[in-house]
Amino acid sequence: MIGPYDTNTLLHVFFLIAIVAEAMTAALVAGKREMDWLGVCLLGCVTALGGGSMRDVLLGNTPLTWVQNPHYLLLTGGAALFTIGVARYMHKLRKIFLLLDAIGLVVFTVIGCNVAIGLELPFVVVIASGMITGCVGGVLRDLLCNTVPLLFRAELYATVSIVTGILYVGGDALGVNHTLMMCTAMAIGLSLRLLAIRLSWGMPKFIYKGEMD
Repeated sequence: MIGPYDTNTLLHVFFLIAIVAEAMTAALVAGKREMDWLGVCLLGCVTALGGGSMRDVLLGNTPLTWVQNPHYLLLTGGAALFTIGVARYMHKLRKIFLLLDAIGLVVFTVIGCNVAIGLELPFVVVIASGMITGCVGGVLRDLLCNTVPLLFRAELYATVSIVTGILYVGGDALGVNHTLMMCTAMAIGLSLRLLAIRLSWGMPKFIYKGEMD
């Protein structure tokens, strides 16, 4: 049986894997924008840690995660720079990085929810905290690269984060075993995200071509 300590350790391991994967994918985006090495490093750090930083700033939760744990900057910056050397082989790992990105989304969501729960914030704020943690890093990356953020496109991304957060927090509020609920919520969220990628599921688009007054 998995205890709370083992669960937290597993969640932390997934978190480390996720921030490395996010930093490496951001580095590839930086390469397509022909950024210098410093730009690659900064974009990797912002993408991997930006969601948690934005969450903590909005919730007044200080010091920020990477301030408490400076090695996160070294880990994500190093991963981004490492990508420069192995970029020619990255296309072969595309499916793996899609999987890691999906894992990162649900893990970041649960971590964000936990932070807000620890601050005893309302349910809606807890869910928003999870979504911000899971999605805003990618938004910052896309804005810095002058592209429309994935969050604002039709893909099921933010929706997956919201579903994961509601399942996790709702189950916990109903008294379901914490470890079981966390694993179930992440498994459902991960499955939903992977199915959305596989089957091209998306949210309805709003298209307006009329003239503005």
